[in-house]
Parts: sequence; C-alpha cells; structure tokens
Amino acid sequence: MDRRNFILSGAALSATMALAPAAAALAKTHPLTFDAMGEVRFEYDAALIGQMRASGLDAITITLCDPKHYEGQAYEDAVQAVLDHDAHIAKHNDLFLKATKTGDIDVARAHGQLALFYLFQNSTQFGRDLDNVDLFYKLGVRSAQITYNDQNWAGAGCKELGANGLTHFGRDLVGRMNERGMLIDLSHSNMQTMADTINASKVPVIVSHTACMAVHSNIRNTTDANLRLLADKGGVAGICQMRPFLTTKRGSDALPEYFRHIDHAVKVMGADHVAIGSDRDHRVVEMTDAYIAELKAEEGANFHEPDWPLFIDELNGPRRMEVVWDGVRKLGYPSGVAEKIMGTNVRRIYREVIG
Repeated sequence: MDRRNFILSGAALSATMALAPAAAALAKTHPLTFDAMGEVRFEYDAALIGQMRASGLDAITITLCDPKHYEGQAYEDAVQAVLDHDAHIAKHNDLFLKATKTGDIDVARAHGQLALFYLFQNSTQFGRDLDNVDLFYKLGVRSAQITYNDQNWAGAGCKELGANGLTHFGRDLVGRMNERGMLIDLSHSNMQTMADTINASKVPVIVSHTACMAVHSNIRNTTDANLRLLADKGGVAGICQMRPFLTTKRGSDALPEYFRHIDHAVKVMGADHVAIGSDRDHRVVEMTDAYIAELKAEEGANFHEPDWPLFIDELNGPRRMEVVWDGVRKLGYPSGVAEKIMGTNVRRIYREVIG
C-alpha cells in the first residue's frame, strides 16, 4: 500500500474543522489518553481522525517505517519516513502535531490536535554508527527499539534462535540513547536482551506493546521476572491489543482476556508502570480478500494466517479507547489508577527521558 499518495478529501477536511473546536473543549475536561504505540496511517481521513479524538485519544507513538530492513536500506527508509511524516503533518496541521517533547501533548490537546511521537521499531537504521542516533534525534525521532524479531548488531529479537542478549555494540547504543534523551523500547526483544538492556540503561525504558507471558504464552509476551525488573527500574509496559498475543479465544470471549493482561500487569508491576500500547489499526477492519492481500504484502514472513483476525471485535475501530476506558474502570481500580494506565504513566516516562 502506497501511504504517500493519500490526499484528504475536501469533505473530510470540513468534517474535521467542525470537530476541532469540540475536540479542544473535550481535552479540557477528560483525562489524558496516550497510546504508547499504535498506528496512524496516511490513508486515515479527517473523519476517522476526528473519531479517534472523540474517543479521548490525545497522543500516540507511531512506527515510521518497515522494521524488517537492514543496513543501507534501513537507513534510507528511515530518513525518507521522517521526511514523509513531517510533510504529512505539515499538510494537515489542523489534525496533527509532531511531538518532540512532553509538553507538546498539552499544546495538541489545547488545539484539538493529535500529538504524534516518532518511533523506530528496530535499531538497524543506526547501522553501527552511533552518530546516527544524534542525526535521527535532530530529525525529531524520540524512541527506538533495540531489536525487532531477529538478531541485529545490538541484540537478539524474540524470534532469534538461542538466548543471546545485548551485544557490546548494544551497550554502547544504550549509552548513546541515554545521553541523547531517546527513549529505549524493548518490544520484540527476547527476554535476555530485555533484561540486559533494562540493567544497562541509566534511565527507565519502555516495552511499548507487549502482553503477559503468565496469562498467555506467546513469543512476543513478557515474563513476570522481566516485568518486575522493568518496574523496579522505573519502566513502563504497554499492553497491546493484538488478539493472538492475548488469547486463542475469538468473538465476545476475547475482550475479557485483554483486561486480564492489564490486571495481571498491575498486580506484578504496580499501578505506576502499566499502560496501553495498542499496536493496532484504527480503521474498522473487515477480513476481505483485499485486506488479506494487503496484510501479506506488509507482513511478509510474519504473516501467519491461522492467527487472523488480529483484532478483538469490540476494539476494532477508531473509538476503541472508549471501550478500553470502560473496561479498565470496571477492574475496580481507583480513578487515579485508571488514569495512570490510560495515559499518565506514559507521559511520566516521556517526561523523565525525553523531557
């Protein structure tokens, strides 16, 4: 899918202009909602963004480019992705604000915009040149994963053979990211790389989109031992909304399993360290032949048809954060705890690390 050729229709823009004052007013009355990792695709029209904002969503960290690329291609893709996203935001600055510091969230809320933070889901775009951390920081990137699924120069991903952890270069990368104020994300890492990095970092780190291994066994999930270590070091875990990571159940039976992961994470880590990291599309997804073809093209070797649909029915669409808010509240936490999970825990770690 070519995300660069999407142009918002005039009708959609008119709809958003009508929604903007209401969204700005809403921002003054509702608690912060911050998705630690989710999608905002170029083909999302203004009406869809308006529904996302109307659901309460204020800020989201988005993936810029394909994390499966290596070496020169990874670097070139990363630079181009920053340029493309910058251009898209500039063209639609009534909808979005490029966020490079935590205070930008408040600015976006006040103007009815969605604050977008940039994330790379790998460190391959840095190659073996730590100065590239500085380069991408100057370009506005504020977070990067150490690994994706496989081995790279920095460490081992969750699908790599063996139990290799953080490499010598990986330790140097952690140090440079700490110095620069770029948040380290350990999603897709294996458990050894995750533990090594948590211990090596001088500041808290995030696992922006994961689930609890103790609740459902999946290679992308995090053990209780690492969840505790993450919390002990001040970090945050975002619980994802990818159904295969959460449960084998489908239909109406799946949604309660999502909230089981959130509840388990709170019990293991404490309320100050759990967040929402949806890792999901905001469109209403229908499992058509065309959509399956799109998925196969995007996912490549990661496409595993028996896992689909990836979504939970009640969370399939742009207003899903309303469902999440309701479900978190029904877990019986005090209102302040629900607000931490839905947004302020992510804001806290962003403030501590990126400023």
